[in-house]
Amino acid sequence: MAKQKSAVVPAVYWKAILENDASFDDQFFYGVRTTRIFCRPSCHSRIPNKENVLIFKNAYAALAEDFRPCKRCKPDGLNLPADEWIEQITDWIDEHFTESINLERLADILHGSPYHLQRLFKRLKGCSPLEYIQQLRLEKASRLLAETDDPIAEVGRLSGFPNAPYFITLYKKNNGQTPASYRKSLRGANEYGKSN
Repeated sequence: MAKQKSAVVPAVYWKAILENDASFDDQFFYGVRTTRIFCRPSCHSRIPNKENVLIFKNAYAALAEDFRPCKRCKPDGLNLPADEWIEQITDWIDEHFTESINLERLADILHGSPYHLQRLFKRLKGCSPLEYIQQLRLEKASRLLAETDDPIAEVGRLSGFPNAPYFITLYKKNNGQTPASYRKSLRGANEYGKSN
């Protein structure tokens, strides 16, 4: 199938995207490379970076390029199945979990409502998006504690926690010991293994 995307966004199309101009809705769709989602020009989702935008003549051209329809503007009446949308959200979180993320930002980036995202994510993943993010951060922190000599506050920062006291409290609540105790127990186990 011939690709129907342009490498450069025409100025008139970019203006339509910036202004959410519904009069262009039947003329083109735009896809965002970073999220692999495509929208109508009138979509009120966050404006993407221009260099990440691709233009499609119709929804089927976007689908042929493995872009998924936006949950917010439902381009051409298409709707992404809930499990695929949640998978997209999970993939995005897996890449960006160390950044500052809240439910509103997730919903905005991935074109949905915070309430709908929260409800579907919890139903399909068994936890909220923010619980999932915390789990990833704690796992990264455990790896850094085991593999580096970075100070505890730095481990927390590199894992995405906003401050050291919060990191230490959450780590202890979830793992039964502080980050320092965890690191010490690992070092002690390693020393014990070497002496045998």
